[in-house]
Amino acid sequence: MDPAVLRDDMVDSLEHESKGCLRSEALSVAMREVPREAFVAEDRGAYADRPFERLGTRVLAPSTVARLLEALDVREGDSTLVVGAGVGYTAAVVAELADDEHVHAIDITRRLVIEARGNLAEAGYGGVLVDRRDGADGLPEYAPFDRILLEAAAVSPPAALVDQLAEGGRLVMPHGAGEQHIAVVEDGEVAERLGSVAFQPMLVEGEQADTVERNRTRREDREFARRNAEGRTGWEQEWIDWDDAVRR
Repeated sequence: MDPAVLRDDMVDSLEHESKGCLRSEALSVAMREVPREAFVAEDRGAYADRPFERLGTRVLAPSTVARLLEALDVREGDSTLVVGAGVGYTAAVVAELADDEHVHAIDITRRLVIEARGNLAEAGYGGVLVDRRDGADGLPEYAPFDRILLEAAAVSPPAALVDQLAEGGRLVMPHGAGEQHIAVVEDGEVAERLGSVAFQPMLVEGEQADTVERNRTRREDREFARRNAEGRTGWEQEWIDWDDAVRR
């Protein structure tokens, strides 16, 4: 089927009252323009309202993108930073709203930066700057930004991102640890909490989405359990095949 038809169907479903996550005309037009199949390598599946996994990161479902960008409220000409470029789809929609020369995106994972650059160029948004950075540090060289979108969860607004907002600027992020909500941050404070979401926590330098497990505590607990098991004596050593040892 023609991708443009699938795209229209996708946007129509997001506008329908059963979902109600897409309300503004400008965002509706933008999502009808961006060829999602350039970012998700499944022709029909690209327009299904579900997330995908790619290179260790989650490609957001269209409804989640719509909810975040409705809260971000990007206007034409707004200097915008997307923290967590992923495969580049969200940055492309922002580029439709603000023009691609005003859009910057960063990601901590090098392979995703390369992926996003290629996808954006293929889709016609080669003017979007994509760089490898620690998201918590933002992109100070191009600050201030009218809008910043953080596509990873944090328990508080990262100070560097707040500092890089222009006067009257807006930061939108998944806020919280266990229970998360979309938060709108203005003047350094959470000004509004919207619907619930579930995002992976923000990575730190040295962690890569496609190579290292995100949660340090889980890694340490697993390693301690392994050392404890292998440190047992005698017949407690369940990891040894004692029958095989006796036969030898």
